[in-house]
Amino acid sequence: MIIKTTDNCKYFNALDETLICELLHPKREENDLKMNFSIAHAILKPGESSLPHRMKSSVEIYFILEGKGFMHIENESKEVIPNQAIYIPPGSVQWIENIGDTDLKFLCMVNPPWNAGDEELTK
Repeated sequence: MIIKTTDNCKYFNALDETLICELLHPKREENDLKMNFSIAHAILKPGESSLPHRMKSSVEIYFILEGKGFMHIENESKEVIPNQAIYIPPGSVQWIENIGDTDLKFLCMVNPPWNAGDEELTK
């Protein structure tokens, strides 16, 4: 059984300036995980936003846990709140901003599993 927690996860600033910790990635675990995606926990402080970026060939899903944000995907923008899942198609320019007074916390799921060569800043 593998159980991970954000309590002892090592956070770092991702390419898009989001504070992130990788919870599960099949290529970085001791055990052979039979999964074709990765999952990370992300945090944006009030007033912060990620930089516009895209995953060239990966699908990304954000699941909002806490806070209030504004999601931008290509030419669409919408407010997002807890318990919403957001589908981000491959190749789409995207960014999210924290428009609330508390941390915006969300899960990022990437299929196939995230790799640095698939992500690029767009501005």
